[in-house]
Amino acid sequence: YLIAHAILTWGCPMADRPNFVVIISDQHNLHNLGCAGDPLVRTPNLDELAAEGTLFESTYCGSPLCVPSRMTFLTGRHCSDIGVYGNGCMLRSDIPTFAHALGIAGYETVLGGRMHFVGPDQRHGFQRRIIGDVLSPFPGGPGPNLGGIPTGSTGQSRVAVEIAGPGRTAYQAYDMDVTDACCRYLEERDRSEQERPFCLVVGYVLPHCPFIAPKKLYDEYYDQVDIPQVPDGYVESLHPAMQLWREKRGVNDLSEEEVRKARAAYFGLVTFMDRQIGRLLSTLDSSSFDEDTVIVYVSDHGEMAGEHGMWWKSSFYEGSAGVPMIWSWPGEFAEGHRVSQVTSLLDVSATLIDLAGGEALPHSDGRSLTRFLEGEEARGWPDEAISENYSGGEPHGRMVRRGDWKLNHYHGHDTPQLFNLAKDPEEFDDLGADPAHADIRAQLTARALQGWRREDAERRLAARAATREVMQKWAKAVPYDLSDFWQAPEGCNVFPEE
Repeated sequence: YLIAHAILTWGCPMADRPNFVVIISDQHNLHNLGCAGDPLVRTPNLDELAAEGTLFESTYCGSPLCVPSRMTFLTGRHCSDIGVYGNGCMLRSDIPTFAHALGIAGYETVLGGRMHFVGPDQRHGFQRRIIGDVLSPFPGGPGPNLGGIPTGSTGQSRVAVEIAGPGRTAYQAYDMDVTDACCRYLEERDRSEQERPFCLVVGYVLPHCPFIAPKKLYDEYYDQVDIPQVPDGYVESLHPAMQLWREKRGVNDLSEEEVRKARAAYFGLVTFMDRQIGRLLSTLDSSSFDEDTVIVYVSDHGEMAGEHGMWWKSSFYEGSAGVPMIWSWPGEFAEGHRVSQVTSLLDVSATLIDLAGGEALPHSDGRSLTRFLEGEEARGWPDEAISENYSGGEPHGRMVRRGDWKLNHYHGHDTPQLFNLAKDPEEFDDLGADPAHADIRAQLTARALQGWRREDAERRLAARAATREVMQKWAKAVPYDLSDFWQAPEGCNVFPEE
């Protein structure tokens, strides 16, 4: 009876169900990995992971912004469906995540590091949290102690590029502490007698800005870094929504030296993060369950890092809305496999639950990737992904990637952006107004608007504005308990580093 019950509940016997180590970074451009073809940025540990597993080449986040992307990753639902539009939005506690589903299936679910939950619920289905977040749980609460580094350097502000250079920051210290905590968990788990499988989610804050990297890495990349170029007249011919984006953030007149310094620091942070992943994987390799563990690497969104003369996220260009995704389970998943079909971060939750033999989340838009992981041809795969953007004061937008085509719809504009990525991978040739592509433009516009109402988002955001103001005032007035959150050690910020 017990065996039959396990099979019915979990889909397969206990011994056949893998453990999961899911690594999610913050703001990693999908182009900046050696395994993705970058000849400069050194990511040996991620490259080895891809060589042993499957690299997805066309994966998109649910929203090119931290909180909405992470909540869609956890729930397998679009941000307009769960009401999480921006970094101040809270995920309702009655909306299940893959942590809930895996817990029901018998897994120990453990969160180690950053997930950017907003509000009092800092678990959302995770049984344990072994190291807290780098940020306060409430809007307006204290962030990490960055010493004398301008706080604006952590956001979409020109100062983030202007001050780039060599140094050490609390963000680097945090990711080292996250790695330490997760390695300890794996070591302790290896010594324990627990028979339940586990899912450990490892949340890094890097390579998120500020663009300040360890001096040795910064110096290495500064001497090699290139400066991305755009065609003549490109900025003047841009879609009005993108012209507004650039004007608001002040990126149009950054000097080549500022761009060089910021790119060198960003690349250095990518390599620094890769080293932390290497430490984690080395600990896993030395454990007794290394052959029984699925490893997943993703980022919550990208970082333009100077592509198109742009920085940060909050746009639908590949460097911002596209994300790296690698799955590895040697001996079980296809090795050295590359998948060109369009996939989404929303698919992660469905795949984990499928591999665990759990019950699918209700209302999920995620699709299981297991056919790809087994090296099969995924006939009938809906070659499509959707992303939404509500940040920064630009027009609300929705992106549809289908096959070779990508359409970016901006509310209030009759003409979208339209790109054929097979012919124009750099997205310089906007076909949104080209009469020759009226049919595909109409099809993708209809898909972008399907089930999506900009008015619903504005109504929800307006209703939350007053409550957010109260929460911000409360966070500044009340010395609430932050013992569960990471505290920056003294001396971790050294900038500039000579």
